[in-house]
Amino acid sequence: MKRIEVRNLHDQVTQEIGQRIISGTIKPGEYLPKEDLLAQTLSVSRSALREGLKVLGSKGLIETKQKTGSRVREPRFWKQLDSDILAWRCALMPTQDFVDKLVEMREVIEPAAAASAAQRRSPAQLAKIKAAYQAMADATDQDAWAKADLSFHESVLEATNNELLGSLFSVIDAALGTFFLLSAQTAKDFKYSLPRHFDVYDAIRLKQPDAARAAMLDMIADSRANLKGIRAPRKPPR
Repeated sequence: MKRIEVRNLHDQVTQEIGQRIISGTIKPGEYLPKEDLLAQTLSVSRSALREGLKVLGSKGLIETKQKTGSRVREPRFWKQLDSDILAWRCALMPTQDFVDKLVEMREVIEPAAAASAAQRRSPAQLAKIKAAYQAMADATDQDAWAKADLSFHESVLEATNNELLGSLFSVIDAALGTFFLLSAQTAKDFKYSLPRHFDVYDAIRLKQPDAARAAMLDMIADSRANLKGIRAPRKPPR
C-alpha cells in the first residue's frame, strides 16, 4: 500500500478511519465505535478524534448525530474528487472499475485541454511541456517516468490558460500519478507511449488544436488498451 503522509493527530484520525471506509473495512450504514473506545484504539485525545471526524464529515464519508454517534454514509454522498479520497483509493491498488472511470474522466477533460493549449499556449508554457517530454525520454526507471509523465499532463493543462482547468490538476494528480505508474508497470517497455506524447507536444507547438485533441485521445485510448493487454497500433499524426 502506498504510504500517505500524516501531519498531526487529527490528521491521523482522518487518514486511518478514511482508509478503512474507502477499503470497505467499515461499510456504509455502519456506526463507528463510541468516542472513548475509538480515541483509545487510535491512541489520540477526544479533541483530536472530534477534529478528525469533522474532516471526514466534510468529505461526505460520515454523518454524526448527538444521540446516535457517527455513521458511514453511502458512496453517492462521498466527495469523490476530494484529494484525500482519491489518494486513499489509489493507495488500495486501484480496481478495474476505478481505472475505467479515471480513463473516462481523462477522455472528457484532456483532449479538450490539449486543443485549448494549442490555441493559447505561450512560448514559456510550450518550453515547459517540452522539458517534461524530455524528462520522460531521459527517465531511467518507472518512477522517474511516471513523475515526468505527470508533469507533462500538468503542463498541458496549465497551457490552456484556464485557471479552472489548472486547479483541477491539483485535485486529480494523485489518481493520475498512480494511473501513469500502473500503466508503466504493465507495459513491457515503460517508454512505449513516448511517441504519442511527442504527437501531443508537436501539435501544441504547431498550434493545431484538432491534431492536439486527436493525439491526446489516441494516447488515452492506448493507455486503456495497454492496461488491458491489447495495445493498439499508433495512429499517424493528423
